Amino acid sequence: MTGTKLEVCVDTIEGAWTAAESGADRIELCAALSEGGLTPSAGMMAAASRLPVPVFAMIRPRSGDFRYSDAEKTIMLRDIQLAKKQGMSGIVTGATDSAGRLDLEFLSPALRETHLPATLHRVFDTLHDVPLAISDAVGLGFERILTSGQGRKAEQHLQALAEIVRIADGRISVMAGSGVTHMNATRILIEAGVQELHASCSARESSVPPDRAEIRLGFVAQDGITRTGAEQVRLLRSVIDTYDENRV
Repeated sequence: MTGTKLEVCVDTIEGAWTAAESGADRIELCAALSEGGLTPSAGMMAAASRLPVPVFAMIRPRSGDFRYSDAEKTIMLRDIQLAKKQGMSGIVTGATDSAGRLDLEFLSPALRETHLPATLHRVFDTLHDVPLAISDAVGLGFERILTSGQGRKAEQHLQALAEIVRIADGRISVMAGSGVTHMNATRILIEAGVQELHASCSARESSVPPDRAEIRLGFVAQDGITRTGAEQVRLLRSVIDTYDENRV
C-alpha cells in the first residue's frame, strides 16, 4: 500500500531544508506565504533544486483572485519555463476564466508545453461546480488537487473533502490543506479519505525583542517571525506513519 504523502509549503530555503530533513515527502516552494504563496525567485528555485525530495514551485504572480490578465499569463508561462530550467520537480498553479471555471484556454497549453507534473492549488476551492472542476483538472493533466473542502480550514469541512474524494474516484489525488497539524491529521485522514496532506508546519520564534528595529519599522509582525518548525514536521510525519501502519 502506498503511504500517505506529506507536502510542506515553505517560503525560505532554510525552511525547505528543515522540512526535507524532518520528514516531508515533497516541498511546495513559494514566496510570501503570508499572501497565500507567490512565485519564488529564480535563485530560490535553483537553491531548492538541491534538496533530497521533490520540489514543486508555486506559479502565482500576485495575491488576490485567480482571474489573470494576458500580461499576467505571459509572466506565468515564463515562470513555468523558469521552474523547469532551474530544476524544479513540478509546479503548483491554477487560474479561472470569466465564466468562473478553470481557465482551460490558458492552463491546457501551459501544462502541455512544460511537461512538468502539476498540482492544482486552492483555486479549486473557489469553483462552484465541483464535479466539473475535478473533470477539468483530470483532463488538463494535473496530478493532484489541493483543497480545504472549499472552506477556510480542512478540519471544518471533512464531509465536503470526502465528497471530493468520492467524485475524484481515483482519477486524481486529493490533498487536504489549510490548518492541517499533527493534532487533526488523523481525523482528516480517516474521515475525508484523502491521499495526501499539505501543511506549513509553522512555528513562531519564541523570543523576539519588542525593540527590534524590524518590528519598530513594520518589517516584522509584532508577534514575531514565523518559520518552518522541525518539530512540527516530525510530529506530523509521525502521525501519518502511525495512520499508515494501522490501516495495513
